[in-house]
Amino acid sequence: MSKFSFVDLTPDSILDAVESIGIYAESGLLALNSYENRVYQFKAEDGNRYVVKFYRPERWSKAQILEEHAFAFELAAADVPVVAPIMYQGHSLFSHDGYWFTLFPSVGGRIFEVDNLDQLDVLGRLIGRMHQAAKTKSFQHRPLIGCEEYLNTAKIQLQMSNLIPKSLETAFYTILDLVIVETTSHYRNVDTIRLHGDCHAGNILWSGDALMFVDLDDSRQGPAIQDLWMMLSGDRNNQLLQLDTLVAAYEEFCDFDHTQLKLIEPLRAMRMIHYMGWLAKRWEDPAFPRNFSWFADDKYWEQQILALKEQLAALQEAPLKLLP
Repeated sequence: MSKFSFVDLTPDSILDAVESIGIYAESGLLALNSYENRVYQFKAEDGNRYVVKFYRPERWSKAQILEEHAFAFELAAADVPVVAPIMYQGHSLFSHDGYWFTLFPSVGGRIFEVDNLDQLDVLGRLIGRMHQAAKTKSFQHRPLIGCEEYLNTAKIQLQMSNLIPKSLETAFYTILDLVIVETTSHYRNVDTIRLHGDCHAGNILWSGDALMFVDLDDSRQGPAIQDLWMMLSGDRNNQLLQLDTLVAAYEEFCDFDHTQLKLIEPLRAMRMIHYMGWLAKRWEDPAFPRNFSWFADDKYWEQQILALKEQLAALQEAPLKLLP
C-alpha cells in the first residue's frame, strides 16, 4: 500500500531521482494536476524548466511505458506536435527507489476551447495527422479499449468498494446492468488503431500559434472515434456541427470510417463507468478521499443513477450521422 499510495515519494526522493540522471533543481517542486501519477514542474540549474513524472506502481509494465514513449517519439518524428520524453544517455525511462520516472520539457500554453469551431478545425487536422502515423502499426503491450475492463471490471471494483449507499444499491446496479448490456451489444467487432486515448481539452494546449498534444499516459489500441468524440459538447445540433468540423478537417490527412459514429454513445457509457470504477479502485490512496470527497456522498450516487438513465436513452437513440 505504501508504494501504491506514493507515500514513500518524498521531496528529497524526488530530487534524488532527478539528480541521478544529472539534472539539478534550482527551484522548488510545483505539483501539477495529476492523481493517477505524480507530476512535478521545476527549474533546473541549466536554466531549463522540466516536468518529472513518476508512474503509479503496478499500473503499467516497463514494456508498456516504453511503448508509450516510442509512440511519442514516432509522432514527433512525423512532425505531429506532441510533448515527448527527454532522452538521457539513450534512455527515456529511469528507476529510483522502486518508482519508474520520466523527464519532459515544460511546455506552457493556452487551454483548448472545445466550443470554438476554428480551433476544432485545427484539431481535426492534427488528429488526422496523428492517426495517419498511428495506424502504420499496432501496440504490442498496451491494452485495448474494451468492455471487459471498462464495464465488467469497473462494476466489480464498485462492488468491492462498498461506497454505494445501501439505500441506493438496487437502483444503481439495476440501471448500471442495463447500460452495460446495451453498451456491450453496440461495441462489437471494432477496428482499432493506436490512440492518444484521453484526447480531451485538458490534454491539448495552444503553444505559440500551434496546438500540441500532452500526456500519452492513457494511450491504447482502440477505435479512431475515441480521439474525436470527447470534443463534442452541447445539444445534438451543436454536436453535429462540431463533429462535421472535426471530421472534414481530419479527412484532409486520414480516411475516417463513418460507421464508427455509432460507437460514440457506447464509448461515452464506457468512460462514465470506467471513471467510477477507477475512483473506487484508487480510494485507498489518501489523495482520492481528499480530492474526490463527493464520491462517498449519497447525492453523487443519486446523480449517477439519473446520468446512467439518460445514457441508456442515448444508447437507444439513432447515432449521430453526418450529411454526405
